[in-house]
This record gives sequence, structure tokens and C-alpha cells, in this order.
Amino acid sequence: MTAVLETIELTRHFGQIAAAERITTSFQIGEWVGIVGANGAGKTTFLNLITGYIKPESGQVLYLGRDITGLPPRRIVQLGIARSFQVPQLYAGLTVSEHLLIALAARERQGLNPWRPLRQRTLESEAMALLTRFGLQDDAQRPITELPEGKRKLLDIAVSFALQPRLLLLDEPTSGIGAEEAMQVMETLLSALRPSGVTVIFVEHDMEVVKRYAQRVLLLEHGRVVADGTPMQVLQGGGEARIPLARQRGRI
Repeated sequence: MTAVLETIELTRHFGQIAAAERITTSFQIGEWVGIVGANGAGKTTFLNLITGYIKPESGQVLYLGRDITGLPPRRIVQLGIARSFQVPQLYAGLTVSEHLLIALAARERQGLNPWRPLRQRTLESEAMALLTRFGLQDDAQRPITELPEGKRKLLDIAVSFALQPRLLLLDEPTSGIGAEEAMQVMETLLSALRPSGVTVIFVEHDMEVVKRYAQRVLLLEHGRVVADGTPMQVLQGGGEARIPLARQRGRI
């Protein structure tokens, strides 16, 4: 079976710091994979290499068997890889629904056409369906500035999902929110994303989130994958002790 994503000997240094050191791994259709490690272990760099924000010094990134190494981020999104960021990429002057309308128009390549208004019935209907899927339907007309952080995270991910990706990368989807809200966010994501069969790779510092929602875990250390297995194998097999400064909730 062809993997959704495969990296082969993926390498990138920043000066003397190894951010990615010959990372070879693969991800299958529908997997939920958590990436953990101490600050500076290379977690976000790995996502940036996959999505074209950073180019590797050597190695390859294969998406559905196709070499996408070094392609620009926009082209990678068009092929079916989307991502969210640790700080949600939202616009203060827009409402919740307007963010989805812009994403949908961009997917249909209408965003730069001044003669194609965003508020088409079909786009508005799909935008509301997406908001409902992510539990944001009651916030459709709210400006972004009024949203709590957890809902901002959900909207950022909903915008990425609107692009209909086969692979979705989430950079710390629960950062900056409390323990109870974090679990609510993850439960919403699970119910919203799992039926689609999308592969989800998420960087996470909250070990309780990783234990509960990851089917598989990669532990990075100095740019290397030092453990790869189930949450029990990686975290309870000594891996969690290699992630320093863990707090009560598992966040570093």
C-alpha cells in the first residue's frame, strides 16, 4: 500500500544545530500520529519541511508516491496537504464565516477573481456545513476578536480542512488553552475529521492529549526520530522521561 506521506533521509541544519537528521518515516491513510519532543527537538521544522516552508539540505518528501521535495507551499496545498499553525492564522477584520468563504473560494480558485463574489449560495451553504462540523455554527457572524482561544484553534483547522486535504498537519492544536478546553477541542476534531479518512499528524506538548488521541507517536530528539510506536510503547516505555520540564498536565 502506498503511504500518504514518506520522508527519506530528510536532513536540515541551522548552523551547528541539527533540526532534522536523516528522518526516514511514513504515514498511512487515516492515521493519527502525534509528534513529541523537547523544545528545539525539530518538531515544527519537520512540518515546515513537509509543507515547503523550509527546504531540506538533502533527502526526499514523497506524497502519495510523488516527489514533492522543494515545491512551494502553495503548490503543496493544491496537491492535498494542509496545515494549521501554533498561532492561528486568522484576520481580525473578518467574521468566522468569512474565513471559511475565503478558504472555499481559494480552493475553487475564485479568490483573485473580482467578478466572482464570495457570497454565493453554494459557498455559503458549504461554509455553514463546515462550521457545524467543527461546532462553530453559533459563532458564524462573530468577529474573530470575540472568539476564545479554543474556538480560534478550531476555526484555523476548519479553514485548513476546507481545502479538502488528504493529509492535515496540526502544530500544537491545544497550546494556550486550559486542560478541560483542550480535551473538548480534541473531541471536536476527532468527530469532525475521523469520518473523512484524512491522515492527521499533530505536534503536541500535552502528553495526556497524545496518550488519548494519537494512534502512533514519534519522539524527536536533536532532529532524530528516537522512538516510533504506540503511545504506550513510546511514552510509558521511557520516552516521557526524555521530554523534560513536564508539568502536571504534561505540557512543556
